[in-house]
Amino acid sequence: MEYLGEIIALGVDGIIFGICLKQYYHCKNALTAVKGAEFYDVGTDLGKILDNTSGQKLDYVAIRGIVKPLGEPLYSVKNKDLAGVVQKLSVKEHVVARTTTGFWSDQERTIQEVYNNVPFVLRHGSYKVEVMDALAAEILDMDTISDHFEPSVPTFTDHLWGFFTGVRQRGLQSTEEMLRDGAIITGIGELSKTVARSGGIRLQPPLNGTPYYLTSMSVTSLLRKLDDRKKTYWWLCVMFGGIGLLISGIVVRRYWKDREEERLAKELRESLAASRKERRQRVRDKDLREDQICVVCRSNPKEIILLPCGHVCLCEDCAEGIITQCPVCRTTISQKNPAYFI
Repeated sequence: MEYLGEIIALGVDGIIFGICLKQYYHCKNALTAVKGAEFYDVGTDLGKILDNTSGQKLDYVAIRGIVKPLGEPLYSVKNKDLAGVVQKLSVKEHVVARTTTGFWSDQERTIQEVYNNVPFVLRHGSYKVEVMDALAAEILDMDTISDHFEPSVPTFTDHLWGFFTGVRQRGLQSTEEMLRDGAIITGIGELSKTVARSGGIRLQPPLNGTPYYLTSMSVTSLLRKLDDRKKTYWWLCVMFGGIGLLISGIVVRRYWKDREEERLAKELRESLAASRKERRQRVRDKDLREDQICVVCRSNPKEIILLPCGHVCLCEDCAEGIITQCPVCRTTISQKNPAYFI
């Protein structure tokens, strides 16, 4: 295809621009939602407020409390004295890989990632709010309990194999993160009364698709973080949008230039054909025998031989419009050549 490279570049740019634009609007809507969320303390007022609302729920609120497990907590793998309610265990492989340009660069690959969690609540004094589906939170802040890197000791065979495959292992990184028992977090989501237990209150992901947050940051810090994300995606949209416009402009300019060159070439061909026709008219013999006259126009001399039949029956002017069959024997024309009478 004539514009294959530009089309591929424009397609890739369009995909990246679409992703950035989607994330920009996601951050913008999340920022608006968090700004509009009312902040409540865990206490007796929550139950009264929910009783006075339609359906006994608040679509989007922010509450702050202390994390406490409902039953037996999770214990850290590295430190049995530390307990929590959400645990993340991950193993990453660090390698040095050869890029397509021939340089070696550090890369990491996630080999395994495991989440463990138990039911928990946000407590303030004797009052509590049960947190539902914590792993669905868009932001789930956890403390890093351990982060251990075990370097590999490659042998000569490993070096040789890494040279040919383009991948050399540096080591394994094991990380443990935990939402600890006693941590103070802010939960932002949908607040409602539970059906199973009378008077119970739960915080859950909003049903309308608004982001769900469980963060150790204050609401002000969260707003600042979301605003920074929104600005980053805005500039990415501007950059990739500009690149897309530039590529589109290059394609349009190249297309217009090619069409202009084709138009000039066509005009030149038509001008040359007209001049050749005029020149032929001047040099053609006027006094011709019947067997020397073109079988189509009956005025110009026979000038073209048709192959493979070999009939000399057309002038050059009429031969331009006859391209399929010989007008004398109806044989399919494969070639036309000038013929000269001596």
